[in-house]
Amino acid sequence: MTDAQDTAADSSLRTTGGAPPDDGGSTAPGAPTPLLEPREGIPPVIADAASLAEVVAAFAAGSGPVAVDAERASGYRYGQRAYLVQLRRAGAGTALIDPVACPDLSALGEALSGVEWVLHAATQDLPCLREIGMVPSRLFDTELAGRLAGFPRVGLGAMVEGVLGFVLEKGHSAVDWSTRPLPEPWLRYAALDVELLVDLRDALEKELDRQGKLEWATQEFDAIATAPPPEPRKDPWRRTSGMHKVRRRRQLAVVREMWQTRDRIAQRRDISPGKVLSDTAIVEAALALPVNAHALSALTGFGQRMGRRQLEQWQAAVDRARALPEPQLPQPGQPVTGPPPPRAWADKDPAAAARLSAARTGVSALAEELNMPQENLMTPDTVRRVCWEPPAPADEQGVAEALAGHGARPWQIELITPVLVSALSAKAP
Repeated sequence: MTDAQDTAADSSLRTTGGAPPDDGGSTAPGAPTPLLEPREGIPPVIADAASLAEVVAAFAAGSGPVAVDAERASGYRYGQRAYLVQLRRAGAGTALIDPVACPDLSALGEALSGVEWVLHAATQDLPCLREIGMVPSRLFDTELAGRLAGFPRVGLGAMVEGVLGFVLEKGHSAVDWSTRPLPEPWLRYAALDVELLVDLRDALEKELDRQGKLEWATQEFDAIATAPPPEPRKDPWRRTSGMHKVRRRRQLAVVREMWQTRDRIAQRRDISPGKVLSDTAIVEAALALPVNAHALSALTGFGQRMGRRQLEQWQAAVDRARALPEPQLPQPGQPVTGPPPPRAWADKDPAAAARLSAARTGVSALAEELNMPQENLMTPDTVRRVCWEPPAPADEQGVAEALAGHGARPWQIELITPVLVSALSAKAP
């Protein structure tokens, strides 16, 4: 255990109920403590304008960073909207907000402008928070901090236990958060998710500082906070699970038609697309190209529980794909926007393959030396792009500019540039 972890583990928070321990605490030294109740109990769910205004005022008057979390209904509802937002800040306590009843939280977002937001796996929650008007100007991502610090397990439960010595109950992480009213055990779980987030942030900051990585983390957090919303994915139907089995263009058209039909139904009914029709069923239909609803009903995913009307609906999608003229059929493979797959490099460009091999070896060795995942040191895609089309000249300035053009942060450029300069001089065997 590091010095920072020792400090955090000795915190007066180490108790099952959240209050300062009596006589040195109730557990043996080093034994993780179950965290069973929020310090101030389970707060009421904020579901009206007046209560929300009180929360906004309380959090605006609070001090220090604010812990933020959001619960979605992935696997149950269409999209990734937030169904509960949890916050905790010194001086304000914990708040649980229902964004269905209070869909505009921009006033809260504005009240916290300039305040550091502490999130775990920030990129997962930021899109749904942005939809309801909450956008941080500064943040600290405890999951990313754990990766940079070299922790082997970076889930929130593992981090809280390993760093702070508490055990979080995680039994409700995959429930249907669109349920109303939300059961008390779920609300307790939600409140506990932000209970120690700022404490975890403080301990990780000390550990990153001890390792000389705090500035690196700060640059990463700033990059997340300032990143624009991602562009809509091109041809999202191509991400259907099992697509590698689909080879012919007519079959690809079936996947596209059925995926788009499923998406429209799921959006209209506000349920997860997987609950409308599985990816497995879509791929089965594409491979079989059934000629009628009876043939379709014999395929996996279109069994006895599916009614005649539903079968006809899916068969109509197959028929539309079968009727498409050849020029309108989708092309196989993802649209190429970068280098070819690395497995093809040896045949297409042996010199590029040699450069990539040397770069991978160098990045791997440096990541091991720094005790962090390779993908956090430098994204594999950036390494591939620089190795496929090296800058001219491939010296330190040229490589540094190329890395910056691909979005690398200054700390990454400083560390990786010498590795890539060396790799780019590698010759094909």
